[in-house]
Amino acid sequence: QVQLVESGGGLVQAGGSLILSCAASGGPVSTYTMGWFRQTPGKEREFVAGIIWNGERTDYADAVKGRFLIARDNTNDILYLQMNSLKPEDTAIYYCALRWNLMVAIPSMANEYEYWGHGTQVSVSS
Repeated sequence: QVQLVESGGGLVQAGGSLILSCAASGGPVSTYTMGWFRQTPGKEREFVAGIIWNGERTDYADAVKGRFLIARDNTNDILYLQMNSLKPEDTAIYYCALRWNLMVAIPSMANEYEYWGHGTQVSVSS
């Protein structure tokens, strides 16, 4: 059973940076696309960034392009999200997700991902 555990969230001032990590275990996780999503109260979970199994292709939501960077360490099965120039509207719970499908694609719909972490809170003050 795949398990995903996020860490690295916290409170930061606008313009600051944070690095989120997601430790994966329980299966050949390095074979699959992974992604980061975020959610605020009353809203749908939204795609932030995704990365294919070997890291050679990534995709980002327009809202974070140029500010966030997704990367993965397949030796240690860790997914990262480097977040720079943070804005108050980036405040959300951030979730790590894994797509249990060998197709090399980066879907932006949450229902395309089968495994999820419990989330880590990111709060950006103005």
